[in-house]
Amino acid sequence: MFTDWQLFRRRALNTSLVALVIVLVVWNIPGLDRVLYPFRLFVTFIHEAGHGLAAILTGGEFLYFDVLPDGAGLATTRGGSRAAILPAGYLSAAFFGAALFYVTNRFPYPRLIALAVGAGVGTLSLLYGQTSQIAYTVGGAFALALVLVGLLASRYQVVLLLNLLAIMTALNAVLDLLFLTRNITARAADGRILNDAAAFALEIMPETSPALWAWLWAGASVLLLGIAVYRSLLRPLLNDRLLARRHPHAPPAELLYHDEDPYITEREQDY
Repeated sequence: MFTDWQLFRRRALNTSLVALVIVLVVWNIPGLDRVLYPFRLFVTFIHEAGHGLAAILTGGEFLYFDVLPDGAGLATTRGGSRAAILPAGYLSAAFFGAALFYVTNRFPYPRLIALAVGAGVGTLSLLYGQTSQIAYTVGGAFALALVLVGLLASRYQVVLLLNLLAIMTALNAVLDLLFLTRNITARAADGRILNDAAAFALEIMPETSPALWAWLWAGASVLLLGIAVYRSLLRPLLNDRLLARRHPHAPPAELLYHDEDPYITEREQDY
C-alpha cells in the first residue's frame, strides 16, 4: 500500500477533532458522561501507574495500585522521591496522552500502535494490578480491546479509539481540576490523601496552595497536548501549504510513502 501523506494528515486532523468533540461534549453533559466511564477508569489506570513508575525511577519500589469504582485510584510505593512521585500521576498521564496523540497522528501505523499500547497496559496490569480487582479488570479489558481493535477494526476506528484515549489521558489534570481545587481533604479508607495537589502542598511545599499545583499541572497538560497537536498535525499541514504556494506545479515533497504495515488491508486503502 502507498500512503498519500497530505491525505493522511487531513484525515488524522479530522479524526482527532471528532475525538476532542466527543470528550468535551459527552464529559460535560449530565448522564452522557457515563458513556466515557470505562475511559475514565483507563485514565486512572495510567495515572496510578505513573506514580509507581516515578517511584522506580527515583530508587524506590512500585508495590501495587488500585482503581476505585468512582474513578479515583491509589498507588502504593516504598521509598523513592515523594517530590517526584506525587506530581507524576498527572504529569505522566499528560506525557503519555501527548505522546500517544503524536505517534497516532504522525505515523500511518495505528494498528501497530494499538497493539503496542495494549501489550504495555496488559503488562502493567499483570505486574502491579493483581491486588485490585478493578485495576486488573480494567487493564486486562483494555489490553484485550486494543489488540482486537488493532487487528479487526477499520483503520478509522483504530485512530478514533487511540485519539480518545490520548486526549482523555493527556487532559487528566484539566478534567480533574474541580476535584483538585475543591476536594482538598478527600481521603481514602486508610487515611491517605486522595488529592495529589493537596498531598504535594502538604508534604513538599507546605507554604503553597493545592490550587496552585492543580492549575500548574493542568497548564502543563494543555501545553504538552498542544505541542503534540502542533508537531504531529499543524506544522506538517502548514508546511504542505507553504510548499504548494511556492511550487504550485511541483509534486509534494512526500508524495507517496510505501506503507509496510502488515495489518492494513486492501479495503482500507482509501484512508
